[in-house]
Amino acid sequence: MDRAAFVLANRLVGNPDGAAGLECTVLGPRCEVAAPCAIAVTGAAMPLTLNGQEAPAWTTLALETGDVIKLGPARAGVRAYVAFSGGIDVPVVLGSRSTYLRGGLGGLEGRALRKGDALRLFPAALPPLRWVPPSGIPDLAAGPEIRVVLGPQTDRFAAEGLQAFLAGSYEMLPQSDRMGARLRGPRITHTRGHDIVSDGIALGSIQVPGDGQPIALLVDRQSTGGYTKVATVCSFDIGRLGQVKPGQHLRFRALTLAEAHRALQAWQASLEEVL
Repeated sequence: MDRAAFVLANRLVGNPDGAAGLECTVLGPRCEVAAPCAIAVTGAAMPLTLNGQEAPAWTTLALETGDVIKLGPARAGVRAYVAFSGGIDVPVVLGSRSTYLRGGLGGLEGRALRKGDALRLFPAALPPLRWVPPSGIPDLAAGPEIRVVLGPQTDRFAAEGLQAFLAGSYEMLPQSDRMGARLRGPRITHTRGHDIVSDGIALGSIQVPGDGQPIALLVDRQSTGGYTKVATVCSFDIGRLGQVKPGQHLRFRALTLAEAHRALQAWQASLEEVL
């Protein structure tokens, strides 16, 4: 969900950007290390302890056999990432080592981890100790501004509906998950109904059903849908959207396509500057 945090965690332990790690939602795991390795924790602000002592996130931690790490409940943000040197050794399914819970695919038997699970790592040398500077760590406590490109069905919305979408504040609802972020705020009114012939759903598509409340579709979204789409969240803000807690508010800001391309290039460059 938060690609930047995931990538930085992998880089901190010397992995390729796409090596398999853990995504932890709201609460993290307690893990005992069976062999020396390095880990890094990024993303949501989950209290991290090593053998019962507070340990820093956003940095490389070298662990010895028998060490125990624990992540507590998120104080800010929703999802934390744990990367291990070498990456987690799970089978490649459809070109990925990730887990799709709804389909029971990938990862460890296609399911969420549970007590007693043992994960193997690919062999890797211990990396040098590195850390993300404070300037590279996002502030997840503040309500964010999420950048979007309007469309593709903008013509199906009333002018006052588009104005409400871009001027209003929207609350993240508890029903949100990896499939979609359900939001509550000013009603986005239609001109010719909310149903269309089903078409493809891009990452970040914002559907608006008949109640006028937006749903931003995320990484586990369906492949097609028949609701009008008012806008698409820019790829570089998907991660920030995925860190908004239920009850927290956000706003949307429209970019032109050219502005979005420039912002994407700047986001990619900023990741390279951090690590």
